[in-house]
Amino acid sequence: MKLIVGLGNPESKYNWTRHNFGFLALDFYFKLNHLDWDKKPRYGAITGVSGDFLFVKPQDYYNESGRAVRELAHYYKIPPEDILVICDDFNLDFGKIRYRTSGSAGGNNGLKSLITELKTEEFPRIRLGTENAELRKKLGDVEFVLSRFTPDEKTALPEILAEVARRIDDFA
Repeated sequence: MKLIVGLGNPESKYNWTRHNFGFLALDFYFKLNHLDWDKKPRYGAITGVSGDFLFVKPQDYYNESGRAVRELAHYYKIPPEDILVICDDFNLDFGKIRYRTSGSAGGNNGLKSLITELKTEEFPRIRLGTENAELRKKLGDVEFVLSRFTPDEKTALPEILAEVARRIDDFA
């Protein structure tokens, strides 16, 4: 079994924000594949299963995402190399998708939490670029990651999310 983790914040007020790009990617995947999320959260996360994939949306806030992932990985005996994490990255140009098999948190607090809880940097991740230099400069980093996508960015989301869905399917 493989764990596919989308990072985000649990409250609806964070829907369609840059920091919820991981949740958005998993919701898109579920809609595309006619899947349903389980009704009851498990180990502090919303989960869903498709084939050998356990999909996870941690319900702790973004910066504490690692706890639920650690508990699920322990329960299902899933090694770090079989945990794919999908998160936003404001240092990547909007629309850019970067896959790495391991690496540092690079300033991403959700990844920091995962690294701390899993006690390793050796897990794959897909970083989704959200950079918008003008908006980021105007808002500052914290407000920027919690800001909603612009209309032009929203128009590009289906193509980006379709590519992420392909990469999830390729994670075998």
